Amino acid sequence: MDTREPPTDWAARYLGELATQRQLSPHTIAAYRRDLAELAELAGHSDWARLVHADIRRFAGKLHAGGQSARSIARKLSGWRGFYEWLSHQTTLAANPVDGVRAPKRAQSLPKALAVDDAVQLMEANQRGHLEPFELCNHAMFELLYSSGLRVSELAGLDVAWQDARGGQPGSLGWLDLQAGEVVVTGKGNKMRRVPVGGPAREALARWLAVRPAARDGGAALFLSARDTRITPRVVQTRLKQHALRAGTPVHVHPHVLRHSFASHLLQSSGDLRAVQELLGHASITSTQIYTALDFQHLSKVYDAAHPRAKAKPES
Repeated sequence: MDTREPPTDWAARYLGELATQRQLSPHTIAAYRRDLAELAELAGHSDWARLVHADIRRFAGKLHAGGQSARSIARKLSGWRGFYEWLSHQTTLAANPVDGVRAPKRAQSLPKALAVDDAVQLMEANQRGHLEPFELCNHAMFELLYSSGLRVSELAGLDVAWQDARGGQPGSLGWLDLQAGEVVVTGKGNKMRRVPVGGPAREALARWLAVRPAARDGGAALFLSARDTRITPRVVQTRLKQHALRAGTPVHVHPHVLRHSFASHLLQSSGDLRAVQELLGHASITSTQIYTALDFQHLSKVYDAAHPRAKAKPES
């Protein structure tokens, strides 16, 4: 079959098959149409089959130089790759010119860490007078997020204590050991780790546990919603945002900001990158072995010596 047809003819056929055979949504079809139109424009509306690997690499570079994000370019390359895969079944293309072309690396954006003073002020805001149970719950959650650098999913999954085969279900994946001053969590990759809990967080947790109602489902969830069910990450995010607004914190605060603040403040004080990575539960091909070799007592020592909220406030 002759491949020297107008590019728009091939695109129309491809989009038609996506709509009729794969039954993609009109919104998705429109996105593919825009991406193919952009490819045709970059190619100067030459024959699709004449484009080669070097052309696609050049087009991707041009999009990047024009300010398009790595995410957007990756999506377009994926769409173009699918089109050429289809075209290879309609014609005798020598190769898919998009194969092997990668989008620019995405910039790894980290949430802005709070200044130490701002973090301490956020923890201590609105803690005077009589506090309702939900306020004590919030205070305990926020202190624990900053004290131990937990992911919000790890926080929401914590139990009051380790539960062994509740109702025939597996044991807890995360729990609080208040006496030992630590939490045990299961992070990404099902990697379990122990993390110290600082003095102010232990105090806040003890106050919350003193008024914590029984969970509606009879479970052992440490933190409860207004309906006395296990709290969800979304509710934690909403409550923290509202608390930060009331406290006048100068930046938008969500749980990962506290996790990043934990890591930044501990690293600034200790300089021990490996210990901080172990406490965060990060792992990589080259450093996992180093993390697992670190002794927990060493981690606790680094934490106690460096973290701004590690020590309990002196009694007045």
